[in-house]
Amino acid sequence: MTSAHRRFAIHYAPQVKIQLRPIERKFYSLIRRTIEEQLPFEPDVETTNRKPLTLPVEFGATWELRFGGQNQFRVFYEIDPEYWRVEILAIGVKHGNRLVIGTEEVEL
Repeated sequence: MTSAHRRFAIHYAPQVKIQLRPIERKFYSLIRRTIEEQLPFEPDVETTNRKPLTLPVEFGATWELRFGGQNQFRVFYEIDPEYWRVEILAIGVKHGNRLVIGTEEVEL
């Protein structure tokens, strides 16, 4: 567990910009605001909406953040505690049992 007083830098993988394109623009500020509020401090502490992934995923994330109406949005990230950095690896939308990242349906 990391210190609650030190701020983690948020970095976005290059593919995240492409993954956002299919998401309606009206949700961009919600996505950005939620990431900025939830992940700079204690990104490795499990909460109601923030959970460690138990199974490996294809893009290498170890944590998932859920938010939005019916928890439809998913942010997948990994933490580099040595450099105090959170790397956002994927952003997607979940509808029922379907998770879509960019234009691809992904299995978790």
